[in-house]
Amino acid sequence: MTNDLDWKELLLEQAEWHWHNQLRPRLNGLTDDEYRWEPVDGAWNVRPRGTGATAVGSGDHVLDWEYPAPEPAPVTTIAWRIAHLVVGVYGMRVALLFGGPPMSHASHEYPGDAATALRQLDTVYEAWIDGIRKSDLSRPCGPGTGMDEDYPMAALVLHVHRELIHHGAEIALLRDLYRGSTDRGR
Repeated sequence: MTNDLDWKELLLEQAEWHWHNQLRPRLNGLTDDEYRWEPVDGAWNVRPRGTGATAVGSGDHVLDWEYPAPEPAPVTTIAWRIAHLVVGVYGMRVALLFGGPPMSHASHEYPGDAATALRQLDTVYEAWIDGIRKSDLSRPCGPGTGMDEDYPMAALVLHVHRELIHHGAEIALLRDLYRGSTDRGR
């Protein structure tokens, strides 16, 4: 056994394997109806501005949002989960750590269609991976990352990759439920 493990490459391989072999292929063919489908009443979604009770966003569509989230947390749609990955998991951290464009829940333009949402997801995912490739993962995370600022970047990378895998699995399940549902009128 060697102590010459390349932890950065192992962490990148983890995310890229999941992205290219599980999540991204499961998103191929995502329709607008499926993207916005609400599996239960009261689900949080991406909605046209003015049609939701509490929302954030700067464009024609907004994200159902409340902070702190109600207990129990609402069921969320594929649109909501993709928006969470785009803004909260990747976008704000890419902006903070790697010089990406500014991003916040309030300033983001949430798309009302699946194709635009997937383009946004692809863009922030690639920016994250590129940023990690160029990073020293032993340096502290610093403030505003959602982690203890003294933790090494590697800890943040592990957290973000758990989020990718976790929310990716939820999106895949919602696609399965949509396909098997007889009540798509919600």
